[in-house]
Amino acid sequence: MDEERLNQHLLQDHHKGFKGLVHVQNEGDEDLEKDLKSRVLIESKKLWQVVGPTIVVRITSYSMNVVTQAFAGHLGDVELASISIANNVIVAFNFGLLLGMATALETLCGQAYGAKRYNMIGIYLQRSWIVLFLASILLLPLYIYATPILKLFGQPEDVAELSGLVSIWFIPQHLSFAFQCPLQRFLQSQLKSDVVAYVTTSTLIIHVLISWLLVYVFELGVIGAAIALDISWWISVFGMLVYALGGWCPITWNGFSVQAFSGLWEFLKLSSASGIMLCLEFWYYRILILMTGNLKNATIAVDALSICMSINGWELMIPFSFLAATGVRVANELGAGNGKGAKFAAKVSLVQSTIIGIICCVLIMIFRDKLALIFSSSKDVIIAADKLSYLLAFTILLNSVQPVLSGVAVGSGWQSLVAYVNLGCYYIVGVPLGVIMGWVFNFGLEGIWGAMIFGGTALQTGILALIALHRDWDKEARSAIAHDHPSIIN
Repeated sequence: MDEERLNQHLLQDHHKGFKGLVHVQNEGDEDLEKDLKSRVLIESKKLWQVVGPTIVVRITSYSMNVVTQAFAGHLGDVELASISIANNVIVAFNFGLLLGMATALETLCGQAYGAKRYNMIGIYLQRSWIVLFLASILLLPLYIYATPILKLFGQPEDVAELSGLVSIWFIPQHLSFAFQCPLQRFLQSQLKSDVVAYVTTSTLIIHVLISWLLVYVFELGVIGAAIALDISWWISVFGMLVYALGGWCPITWNGFSVQAFSGLWEFLKLSSASGIMLCLEFWYYRILILMTGNLKNATIAVDALSICMSINGWELMIPFSFLAATGVRVANELGAGNGKGAKFAAKVSLVQSTIIGIICCVLIMIFRDKLALIFSSSKDVIIAADKLSYLLAFTILLNSVQPVLSGVAVGSGWQSLVAYVNLGCYYIVGVPLGVIMGWVFNFGLEGIWGAMIFGGTALQTGILALIALHRDWDKEARSAIAHDHPSIIN
């Protein structure tokens, strides 16, 4: 009996111990869950400090182009096609390169801000102005000779002529990019994106008024629409200049310095890698528009595709805002030596951007037959755009993921590696596959676009995801602290 009682006591103690262990484990799981929730909330707050204002900035900036295109579209089909090509091919080709070169500041300024090397942020801004202004001068022939270039790529005679004329009038806007793109990243890296948002929102309101006056009151047509865009972009530049140089950034702006001219070669190399990385993405879908100009009934096809690309570009401003914010957050964490924090920031950004992409994809499908009404009154154009809505929806969904991965690359300084990935996926796989599907198998515009989505963008997204997953983030943090590019940093 005594042995039996002893066994019962031991069994009861065992159950008590087991229950206690389970209780401790449950408490541990709850703590972990609470800790994860708090970490996500804290990171989301930091992320949206950049994402929120940047979405406003990018959508308002892009909306100026959409407003210009809408004013031109209601003048006629040729006018819409010409300003679409001038804006989405000639301007976008150059803007993609300059914007990409400016993203070097996201790496350098972001890491400098995280490392509290505030004095260098103003120096980086000046170096970027020098490099981008010289690059913008070298790119001017693309505007001047736009007409023969477009004819060479098979664009209709009337569209090429008018596009070339509009492109020349876009030169003042082109020169503004060299100053605006670095200014945005200078302020963004200091979590001052709200200032840029106020400037660009005010500029958009002014732009609508100027466009109405020049197009309808003074009857200057598409040239008036182009001039309005020139004026608006320079208003935006001067607004940011007043804030950045007028004493509101005392820690990071200490005036012009001769130090800006040192280390220019190293800065140029990083800027060039950034420019190539991003412009290869920008040019990809611009090539799609050029290829469409060689199809039958090219004017209608170009109009429909341009409308879809404008809507895609409009929505793309949201993932591009996540790209910028991810670049800032990853760079800040790496600059502070926190590799795990950089990885966590990337994960939070990716999940939130994807959720927004799914919502936008659903909205496109719901309103697919009404999208073209913003840009055109032509029944043929509206029907053609409606047929492309499924490809547009899938492109938007895919683009909610890819820019965030590019933001991780920018924040980590992997621009050269990603440039090779973009070159291979987009131009060795995507474009040839588009040609085969469009002309060899005669699937037309849908075949070209579909092949370029699956052959280029989807492949590139998968490779970038693998790179990010297999990266040693602690090593990345050590590299950022040690400054892999000492001649740039100092």
